[in-house]
Amino acid sequence: MPVDDASLPQWLLLREPADAAARSEALTRDVAGSLGSAEPLHMLDLGTGTGSNIRYLAERLRGPQRWLALDRSAALLAELPRRMVSWAATRGYAATVEGGRCTIRGARFECVIDTHAIDLTLLDDRRIFDGRRLVTASALLDLVSESWLAALAAHCAAENALALFALTYDGRSACAPADPEDEMVRELLNRHQRRDRERGGRAAGPAAGPDAGALAERCFANAGYRVRREPSDWRLVPADADMQRTLIGGWAEAATEMAPDRASAIASWHARRLAHVAAGRSSIVVGHDDLAAWPGPHRARNVATTG
Repeated sequence: MPVDDASLPQWLLLREPADAAARSEALTRDVAGSLGSAEPLHMLDLGTGTGSNIRYLAERLRGPQRWLALDRSAALLAELPRRMVSWAATRGYAATVEGGRCTIRGARFECVIDTHAIDLTLLDDRRIFDGRRLVTASALLDLVSESWLAALAAHCAAENALALFALTYDGRSACAPADPEDEMVRELLNRHQRRDRERGGRAAGPAAGPDAGALAERCFANAGYRVRREPSDWRLVPADADMQRTLIGGWAEAATEMAPDRASAIASWHARRLAHVAAGRSSIVVGHDDLAAWPGPHRARNVATTG
């Protein structure tokens, strides 16, 4: 969904509860079990934004954690410490911020986060992957190209790193009450998702969009990984009115960009959907999936002996 830079912090705040509710607890639990918690875990989060993925994972991975958080937006990363401190306060965790480093301490984990603003073109810089036991991202893979995904899998394999990627859009959506134009808007949105240029340099190309989950699975399997995918659909109810309004507006904008000749029909659809939201009768399901990848047997032995 297109969101301008000025609106992005608010959108990330709005979607965080829906993201957390949608994610696959089973995949997270199994990745955490593979990592253990007896030693500091060095982890990389791509497209961090304001840190929602780290907030979700920190409690579940447990133990001492050292995160490198990367995003192209210095403004979003600058917001991360404040969001982390606020989150920690709601859970009774200790939080400190010194320079650019944020540390959160709970009864069962310690999370140290360093941030770095970087164009993800520089995914080709192997140094950002050095020594990482886990590579993660949330709501990112559908924005990048197949060649970018292949490069990501290769970098993870070179470090014997586990991978966990959440909330990849898969092209599905369903609105209730249904509208005759829902399918038209969905098809235009999916075309828009594939048209957007991704964030990788030599990996430049059309964004994977709704095909990203399947493409990532293939790329990691080709790199010798065992891969699992689980659904992580948003299920928005009438109480999620603010998020629904923002989502519907973004869909209408994307659809109009793709089919300006249908602008009037799209505007009418937008108005009808907003009326359903205002009346408290709207619900929306948006399809996503989570993907976890474990190194193959020979790589797993290397992890065990070098960890």
